[in-house]
Amino acid sequence: MSVNIPSNFSVGLDLDLNGGVDVTVPTSYHFDIPTDFTVNVARIAPIELSLRLKEIPSIRAHLPLNYKVGFSLLGLEVACIHLCGAGQVITEPYAPYPCEPPLNPAP
Repeated sequence: MSVNIPSNFSVGLDLDLNGGVDVTVPTSYHFDIPTDFTVNVARIAPIELSLRLKEIPSIRAHLPLNYKVGFSLLGLEVACIHLCGAGQVITEPYAPYPCEPPLNPAP
């Protein structure tokens, strides 16, 4: 889509003074508006940013789990099994809590 913008505008003014006052008023004005606009885009240098973790924090996060695996026929549930419990994400040296069984029980 292109729009033609005129570059010259003329404005006229007629003034009729009845009386003995002599006033010189220009009757024509001329305005020039440049239409060749140029936009300079500044170039921004890339910024380098780095983030490092020195040490993963020691946490023990519990994730509640609830899975439902099933079989349905024509939208009706025929059979299903629910699996629920809790998973853990451990980033600390593992030592079982008193209520947890050890990972490698002694034979």
